Amino acid sequence: MDDCLNKCGLLIVLSGPSGVGKDTVLKKLREKLPGMCLSVSMTTRSMRQGEVDGVNYIFTDFGDFEKKIGQGFFLEYAKYGTNYYGTPKATIESWLARGKVVFLKIEVQGAEKVRSEFAESVSVFLTTPTFADLICRLKARKSECEEDILRRVNIAKSEITRANEYDYIVINDEVERAAEDICAIVRAERLKYKNMKKYVDEVINNA
Repeated sequence: MDDCLNKCGLLIVLSGPSGVGKDTVLKKLREKLPGMCLSVSMTTRSMRQGEVDGVNYIFTDFGDFEKKIGQGFFLEYAKYGTNYYGTPKATIESWLARGKVVFLKIEVQGAEKVRSEFAESVSVFLTTPTFADLICRLKARKSECEEDILRRVNIAKSEITRANEYDYIVINDEVERAAEDICAIVRAERLKYKNMKKYVDEVINNA
């Protein structure tokens, strides 16, 4: 039955406010779902300490990004704050065609575009137990000035009001639990009839 499940690609859109722990949860998911694929977004923002080009993000400048927009290079793109973020399209389509579980870590604006483009995508909104927890996490990163933190807090308030647009809400109070909740979502989606139809048909035809 595993072979049958693997024939169906699954696109998971993961969003959540800055500081909620998306990267940490995705790192844990790699341990639990070794066959998963994670799209690397392209961005015009500056590289932070410890980040690696092509691993955390594909870093580029505004001119190159806007050129790629005109070429239809992106599955989705959005301007978040003062910078562009976008998802390269060709790699995603190739992974899905091969039956992979593909994760997109994207902002709320980009998630809306992906849902309109891929009706079969599954959307997950990751959040903290309280808004105060989110503010504490943003400050604890110590990678931004107070002005940038305030800007991200205001953006987070707006993003959380759109959580109702997502299929699932996962609270990241503990990384292990949040990752396991997302694994449960993947298992449930894989077992939906639309993904199991080929297996059912094979059983009927060989009965």
